[in-house]
Amino acid sequence: MTATDSATSELDDSFHVFDTTLRDGAQREGINLTVADKLAIARHLDEFGVGFIEGGWPGANPRDTEFFARAQQEIDFRHAQLVAFGSTRRAGTTASEDPQVRALLDSGAPVITLVAKSHDRHVELALRTTLDENLDMVRDTVSYLKEQGRRVFVDCEHFFDGYRANPEYAKSVVRTASEAGADVVVLCDTNGGMLPAQIQAIVSTVLADTGARLGIHAQDDTGCAVANTLAAVDAGATHVQCTANGYGERVGNANLFPVVAALELKYGKKVLPEGRLREMTRISHAIAEVVNLTPSTHQPYVGVSAFAHKAGLHASAIKVDPDLYQHIDPEQVGNTMRMLVSDMAGRASVELKGKELGIDLGGDRELVARVVERVKERELKGYTYEAADASFELLLRTEVQGGRPLRYFEVESWRAIVEDRPDGTHANEATVKLWAKGERLVSTAEGNGPVNALDRALRIALEKIYPQLAKLELVDYKVRILEGVHGTQSTTRVLISTSDGTGEWSTVGVADNVIAASWQALEDAYTYGLLRAGVQPAE
Repeated sequence: MTATDSATSELDDSFHVFDTTLRDGAQREGINLTVADKLAIARHLDEFGVGFIEGGWPGANPRDTEFFARAQQEIDFRHAQLVAFGSTRRAGTTASEDPQVRALLDSGAPVITLVAKSHDRHVELALRTTLDENLDMVRDTVSYLKEQGRRVFVDCEHFFDGYRANPEYAKSVVRTASEAGADVVVLCDTNGGMLPAQIQAIVSTVLADTGARLGIHAQDDTGCAVANTLAAVDAGATHVQCTANGYGERVGNANLFPVVAALELKYGKKVLPEGRLREMTRISHAIAEVVNLTPSTHQPYVGVSAFAHKAGLHASAIKVDPDLYQHIDPEQVGNTMRMLVSDMAGRASVELKGKELGIDLGGDRELVARVVERVKERELKGYTYEAADASFELLLRTEVQGGRPLRYFEVESWRAIVEDRPDGTHANEATVKLWAKGERLVSTAEGNGPVNALDRALRIALEKIYPQLAKLELVDYKVRILEGVHGTQSTTRVLISTSDGTGEWSTVGVADNVIAASWQALEDAYTYGLLRAGVQPAE
């Protein structure tokens, strides 16, 4: 079912947040959404609380047609209204006879967005019609859809470029759409080449000269899509079109999340239902998972690094008052503050990181100083703890225990063999010998590489004693050759990410070869996994 007036009653109609991830965002290189993907994203967006979800172009392809049919049967929209996208009627016909316009109605969407040409050269070269006929196409299609009981938004494609080339004609398209009954006329920076001051000046002029309700659709080709969107709002636009995580053609669109956060937290506009802003980080990452793209770590507001602090000077100030180096409380957008521990760390960084990890350092200045020195010493050798929280926690616990490492097992030896066979294939075998709970364990395993073979051998051995490890899974593996002058003898750093199904952690190893570095990271990964599982270490 589609959203009803009661479903959107938490917010009035004075300002619109319009999401076009399923249409414009899907045009990003590397994104290829199935109908199931689109349904999943639509649910996330509705849960977030956007007012409008543009689902695609029904009739243009079977996938979008199926999406509209299924969305209205399978999704109980609580906040959003479903929007169908299409173009004005073709030249030389009428809207009532145009099959593309009929497909928009057949979609059942209560709101329709029409794309219209507003750049005179595009009218003459792309549509191959006259400027007057283009105005008739806009007028006829809008009025016909309004007669059919649909709400209509009009996207003026290439508006800002068209305005600079022929301002009077560009404004005439806006005026025609508004007078025909369009609820909102959206000014589109289709090529993404505008800057905020230009956007603000043009939107102000068009608003004054036409009296139409205006929206903004900004592409990010100059890196200004979010700024351009907010500049349009400053000039009087009351409808913003965005995509989740800024997905879109070329370099993308205005990013939904920083736009909404700015409107709510900086402008004081109520554009989401109560409590939805705190779901923003989760929703951002959930949509990234659906489109199968790694969430941007440095995305404003929702990135894992958005509130991460590394410099010792920053940490010292944050210990006094987090607001000294944060523009908002990260909890407002569902994110968290993180302290990064590195060779730039000072005492405050370590104390705050310990608190974050639930380890009370008890104001022990000597202990904290020892941890700081230990971190700096190891990072000089190539370790990195800002990307390996689990390894840092193990180091910290070792120092808290007076230098006694957290031990669940003792390694006697390990080896990995790679055999090059005559047929061009390779065999990878690893053997691990260790002690756990007084028992000597020996395990041999094959894998699709020496590290995989070591991982499997270690797991086989330890699962006999610690069945909790059965659910652990290595989810990422990164190797970096550190700067040096010894070529293949250079130091290698390995970062491993491991998951137990409910959480994920990273560990680091450094050695003069990739297998030894990988073994260190694996040891830490399994040790931390047992710690997470609540297993008591050996005495």
